[in-house]
Amino acid sequence: PAAPTQAMTAEGAYRGPGAPSPSRSTYDGLSFTKYMVAGGAAGIVEHTAMFPVDTIKTRMQALSQPGQQLLSNKVSRAFRAILKREGAMGLYRGCSAMVIGAGPSHGIYFAVYEGMKEFLGANADGHWPLQTGLAAASGTIISDGVMTPLDVVKQRLQLAHSPYKGILDCVTKTIRNEGIGAFYRSYQTTLVMNIPFMCIHFASYESSKKLLRESAESEGLLTQIVAGGIAGGAAALATNPLDVVKTRLQTEGVISATRYRTSSFYRVLRDIVQNEGPKTLLKGIRPRVFFHIPAAAISWVTYETCKKLL
Repeated sequence: PAAPTQAMTAEGAYRGPGAPSPSRSTYDGLSFTKYMVAGGAAGIVEHTAMFPVDTIKTRMQALSQPGQQLLSNKVSRAFRAILKREGAMGLYRGCSAMVIGAGPSHGIYFAVYEGMKEFLGANADGHWPLQTGLAAASGTIISDGVMTPLDVVKQRLQLAHSPYKGILDCVTKTIRNEGIGAFYRSYQTTLVMNIPFMCIHFASYESSKKLLRESAESEGLLTQIVAGGIAGGAAALATNPLDVVKTRLQTEGVISATRYRTSSFYRVLRDIVQNEGPKTLLKGIRPRVFFHIPAAAISWVTYETCKKLL
């Protein structure tokens, strides 16, 4: 049989078929399944590590509803208040629902993201923020369909004085009292929030990596940590008002008489501003940014490491 053809590289060496392109990182080009495994691991590690901060954020965003008041808007005092009244487990209520949802949703997300990034040409040398953002938006639409119902359960369990004993109790009572639609009431708002969030996040991460490293092959742990932190913080800061709306829709009527009676993010946003003032849209911004900076760094390091190992 004929010998396989070889291509001459710019450096004068021959490169056989199947060898990685010199402009590509040698650990990209994984299968759909391996991207899902790496993404699922990244999602679970990220959210589990930072879950207590997410609990603080959720409660701060529900401050105007009876039973949800914290003693302080400061993150450190809120932590101490929960530890004193509920113990360490108070910070982790709803964590199991997050783990169940984060693995599959993040796995699907990263697999779609990597596939679309390749399709759109965002893996080439240079900065491709538009293509990277479109790839991120594609992953968001699909993965949020998986995660939103479990995110509703998670947030309802995170509330102070939550009437639910656990995941099954929350699912059963919610369906009985509000119908199955309650699990997707916030889906529109989640998409409106997460599409720009992910576009900013992923475009910032990919561009920051390219600015911080000398080459794809020299990319190290520090580059991924710094780029991930920059991306997570910027995206969280820009989308906090919509996260407040999402939290309100997902916890609507649980322990408060407040009812928005709509799934329109704009109408809920307008109602919050009219009745509580525009500053309410900044509730939980400090713990949210504090969550996403290390969470993004943890997620990206886990994801990139898993890609190399797989």
